[in-house]
Amino acid sequence: MESEPEVLVTKIVSPSTGRNFFLSTTFFQNGCFIVITEGQPRIGAVSIAISASNKVSTAKVIPSKYDSIFISTVAEKVSSMINGISLVSLHSMSQLQLDDMKAIMQEVMNTVSSRRYGRQ
Repeated sequence: MESEPEVLVTKIVSPSTGRNFFLSTTFFQNGCFIVITEGQPRIGAVSIAISASNKVSTAKVIPSKYDSIFISTVAEKVSSMINGISLVSLHSMSQLQLDDMKAIMQEVMNTVSSRRYGRQ
């Protein structure tokens, strides 16, 4: 049985708002785990999504104080892209601004796309 090696990608996202977010992504054969943190590495709100037959199902494991829709959206989009399971954790000091969300989403999509198409 052949399996892909686990890959860990860590990037710093610095949107125009001046806030720094650390993005860590661990890929597995059937999905990925994405951790987005502001400041010290912590597990925050957690959302999970699974894609099967062009249908995505999501669940909140740990609800978010500020940005539950954003976390669910990231999980759903990644799950659709990889056709598997996506687990997303977000810890932020305060509510995300639109620029924060755009920068984080862009970096997540770039990371998943590069992994998906083998451009690591």
